[in-house]
Amino acid sequence: MFTGIIEETGKVTALNRENGNLHIKVKAQMTSELKVDQSVAHNGVCLTVVNIEGDEYTVTAIQETQEKSNLGDLKVGAPVNLERGMKLGARLDGHIVQGHVDQTAVCKQVLEKEGSWEFTFEYDPTLQNVTIEKGSITVNGVSLTVVNSKMNEFSVAIIPYTFEQTTFKNLKEGDRVNLEFDVIGKYVKRLNELRQA
Repeated sequence: MFTGIIEETGKVTALNRENGNLHIKVKAQMTSELKVDQSVAHNGVCLTVVNIEGDEYTVTAIQETQEKSNLGDLKVGAPVNLERGMKLGARLDGHIVQGHVDQTAVCKQVLEKEGSWEFTFEYDPTLQNVTIEKGSITVNGVSLTVVNSKMNEFSVAIIPYTFEQTTFKNLKEGDRVNLEFDVIGKYVKRLNELRQA
């Protein structure tokens, strides 16, 4: 379980493919505090630490994870949003995030707005995921509030702190991002589907 509050931005130092698996080596300040078998969210995707060497650690994304997320798009040198699992009893500053990406979206527009930024994302509506205005959404692991909700797109406002402390400062139009929709909304949607069945 995560909160969507990014701890730091790590750097991909190596990518190794083995059959359908992608082994991702990341350099991060938090590495000294990690242990093998620990869960860390990478751009919102929960992955298990499988190896630690100095200030770098390795995680593995299986084929399904690569297909459902943007992790397969990573390049050596790319920044990645990182968050360790939430501590029981700690303050929940973002929202409940599972680290399970529902689908990807494409950045459609970036607008600078007098000290903040508005990012608009477009996603495939056939999976029937929904956003609501003022509702929660996770974009590349960052807990955000939806400011403009449409059928298959939404916008979020990014304050300067979030812009600088996450990969949003590197995000441009046409880039693919990971989306995790609000878990409460997903349960409501599923209950509604069962009622109509």
